Amino acid sequence: MRGLGAPVRFLLTGGQRGDCPQAHTLIEGLPAEVIMADAAYDADPLRRAIAAKGAVAVIPNNPSRARKYPLDKHLYAQRHLIECCFSKLKQFHRVATRYEKTARNYLAVVTLAATVLWLR
Repeated sequence: MRGLGAPVRFLLTGGQRGDCPQAHTLIEGLPAEVIMADAAYDADPLRRAIAAKGAVAVIPNNPSRARKYPLDKHLYAQRHLIECCFSKLKQFHRVATRYEKTARNYLAVVTLAATVLWLR
């Protein structure tokens, strides 16, 4: 997401695949000072990848984590922009209901919806 809550990059995966493994692909090659995510993305390899970019990881600790990382709660509060973006994408009926039968067509619909969000 860019600062104003519009999607920068997205990846379509199977519903059974976890979120965190996809994060590496999403952040690769993108310049960033801060990368925000929810606790589902709390993994040491991802935190190392973020640090290698010279960015700060703003990710709450998974409750089962033994080593706790500090969390900038004021910065994390800005994550609402990400949730607002998902909400805006779901306002497009075809995105929310996934009427498209193929991944290619669904990805096209999501791409169009994201483009409209950028143009607003």
